[in-house]
Amino acid sequence: MKKEDKSAIIEQIKATIGEYSHFYLADVEGLNAEQTSNLRRQCFKEEIKLIVVKNTLLEKALEGLETDYSPLYDILKGSTSIMLSNTGNAPAKLIKDFDKTEKIGKPALKAAYVEESFYIGANQLDALVNIKSKNELIGDLIALLQSPAKNVVSALKSGGNTLHGVLETLSKK
Repeated sequence: MKKEDKSAIIEQIKATIGEYSHFYLADVEGLNAEQTSNLRRQCFKEEIKLIVVKNTLLEKALEGLETDYSPLYDILKGSTSIMLSNTGNAPAKLIKDFDKTEKIGKPALKAAYVEESFYIGANQLDALVNIKSKNELIGDLIALLQSPAKNVVSALKSGGNTLHGVLETLSKK
């Protein structure tokens, strides 16, 4: 491959990674054509972009980005695919569900960059499945803050209904 072609691919990888807020590095080696098609189809349904890349080109692309991705460089061995998503836990759920249906242990999680944190190793998959996005955490916080106010309002409403019932009963007597 010519140097100009490599530079173009590196720039394309950098641009693609820049479009998404989260990415996973996975090993999909050993999948047959049908399994690969099923994986790509599921990725498309979940709005996950799946790209197979050369490790050296990916490393050069990561070096050219503003964030320091050096913790990922050691795992760039063997077959590597990038799963890009704007939802932090979507690729982890897809990997887990795909493994349940196919039962071949692939795709195997190598590492992930989610919510500005690094997760290295397949043992991090369960943690990634349960991770919440920033927006989900903000929603949970707002719900917790609204809960006491809702309780006060409902207590006042129920108290008003009780008082109204007592007055109505007294007026009938």
